[in-house]
Amino acid sequence: MTRESTEDAAVTPSLAERITGSLVGAAVGDALGGPVEGYSPEQIVERHGGRVHGVVGPWNGDAWRTARPVAPYHKGDGHVTDDTLMTHALVRVYARVRDHLDAYAVAGHLVPDLMTNPRWIPELEAETIPLHRIFLAEKWLVARLHYGHVDPREAGVGNIVNCGAAMYMAPVGLVNAAHPAAAYAEALDVAGAHQSSYGREAAGVFAAAVAAACAPGATPESVVAACLSLAKDGTREAIERVCAEAARHTDFESALGPLREAVAPYDTVGPDYRSPSLGARRPSRLHAIEELPVALGMVLVARGDVRNAVLGAVNYGRDCDSIATMAGAVTGALGSPVPEEWAKTVAEASRLDLWEPAATLTEVAREVFARDVERRRAHERAFAQLGGAGCSD
Repeated sequence: MTRESTEDAAVTPSLAERITGSLVGAAVGDALGGPVEGYSPEQIVERHGGRVHGVVGPWNGDAWRTARPVAPYHKGDGHVTDDTLMTHALVRVYARVRDHLDAYAVAGHLVPDLMTNPRWIPELEAETIPLHRIFLAEKWLVARLHYGHVDPREAGVGNIVNCGAAMYMAPVGLVNAAHPAAAYAEALDVAGAHQSSYGREAAGVFAAAVAAACAPGATPESVVAACLSLAKDGTREAIERVCAEAARHTDFESALGPLREAVAPYDTVGPDYRSPSLGARRPSRLHAIEELPVALGMVLVARGDVRNAVLGAVNYGRDCDSIATMAGAVTGALGSPVPEEWAKTVAEASRLDLWEPAATLTEVAREVFARDVERRRAHERAFAQLGGAGCSD
């Protein structure tokens, strides 16, 4: 190895570092965004006396148990939400299957995990099955797959079209590290059990973004380019519009309003996040979820820095726990270090080992890659015997 290649290796984050950064970054973003989810940037400033710069307490203080609209969830104080619970559940599915996943893996492994295995739920401050915490769009998985016996590949049809499937697709991108097209295809298959339309599309594109971020030399711009090469319909247009606006900003403060304006024509929820329009969350080729385009926009504004991308997403408000989850996952995969004080606080407050799922997924990703190579070589040999090109070295 030459001196130049040695130096490159020294500064290029490893697969394990990227997977760890992505999963820990996602969890931290989730925890920071949770307590201000559903509010506007202006309301956040009024409530907290300025922008949020780290872990904060519940919006309603000690009255979190009874105050609406989020009771009885203890959002804040470093507690992760269902975004992280679902992400870790998907990692556990990979740990059992140890190969690529599809919609049937959701039915056969993810749904039973949500229904039968009690775990510590930070927002409930109790140990119970994850099904008791996840949102209605995720409970749909249990209703359709366990009770309805619907074909897993089609079970997402009819569900609320939101970010529910996209929010936990980082593991798919990480297993397909540096191969965005493969991540996109696998996530679309997995998400078919959960979502349809632009909700399913967002799951594929988010997984592709994480995979693209893992490539050596990746930048925020290369991640967005990979997304645009794969995204379809309104999702592609929304990402293009939001990211074009994001390129004009160097700090999230100036970007908050313009990014919202850029994504608004594609968002079906409407200006008042807590009072969705009558056309909200319905299938459409013209629309997109708000969370993914804004997350990618914040990654661009932050120049790939995880701290600034997460804080931009958090202070954007609206569905900011999911936006920050996605921004943290992408910037962590790019190799930006997750602030240690945030990770430590979130892990302790949530009573979760944020690093164990990353170690597990790294092992699985290496195993899956080895299987992919074996499968590819077998295909090459078979194709060569048919008179096609010979096997590669």
